[in-house]
Amino acid sequence: MSSNNSSNKVVTVDEQALKQADEQAIDEDGFPVVNEAPEFEATVEQEVQAKVDANHPDGITDTSDERVHGATLKQEERIRAREDELELISAQAEMGPQEGRAKRTRVIAANQSKVRRVEFQKRAASVDPMADPERPDPRTELSREQLAAVNKQSMRLTKQLDGWSRAAISRRLGEAVVSGQDLTSAVVNVFEELQTAPGHVIPIGKLEEVSRKEVSIEGRVETLWDPSHPSIAQVGLIADDSGQTRVTIWKSSDAPWIEEGEQVRIHKAARNWHEGRVSLAVTGWTTIHFPERGRWWE
Repeated sequence: MSSNNSSNKVVTVDEQALKQADEQAIDEDGFPVVNEAPEFEATVEQEVQAKVDANHPDGITDTSDERVHGATLKQEERIRAREDELELISAQAEMGPQEGRAKRTRVIAANQSKVRRVEFQKRAASVDPMADPERPDPRTELSREQLAAVNKQSMRLTKQLDGWSRAAISRRLGEAVVSGQDLTSAVVNVFEELQTAPGHVIPIGKLEEVSRKEVSIEGRVETLWDPSHPSIAQVGLIADDSGQTRVTIWKSSDAPWIEEGEQVRIHKAARNWHEGRVSLAVTGWTTIHFPERGRWWE
């Protein structure tokens, strides 16, 4: 009986060839297609490692720079993420002494700026003693009565001088009094000095007393007339409570158009003379502001 079973399982060579022919692909010319690509199979070590990793994913230790043998994609991502985290922790530990670096940099920059400012003020003190940063406060030399009077006058001048703090005015008054001026003369002189100081809007009536080339004024456009030259855009009179002056706006300045009756503030206007009187010219360095424009509630 065993012999019968054995004979039934015997397969001839022809049958094997016919079966392989049926399973093999045929090209368009009727020839069998031979697959020459080698088949890669896992080694015994890799198969064992894969089984261990599948059952114990947290125990994977066999890693390399390119891949993790036997690990699934999810497991390999967890391993790589943990390695990156450890590298970050290590880098933070090495960079620990640099904590607060931004704050220290700001402090150093501020100190350097302060040093440069003091050096500039010392150079300016050769022309203007008031700019000396190391000069003592003159108010320390005043009596209590004098100091009280100086502070009172400085509060009054603060309301009349735009852009000046009470402390700056008080210190300047103190210097004038210590130098020998009486309080009344000191108030008049300091007021005139600060009123025409560089960088501040000065009264139009004080333009002749200023020696600077560029000045800033504010006033109302009284009248405009036709320009006498094609290079002039506008020309007219601007006045405030202290006086009036001729203002010429050149086309090359590309300045905004002004209108009669409008309040204007002109910064860095060029100061010159016209027919024996001081006048101003709006150039490319000049800026014009309109304080009342856009104030729809008035």
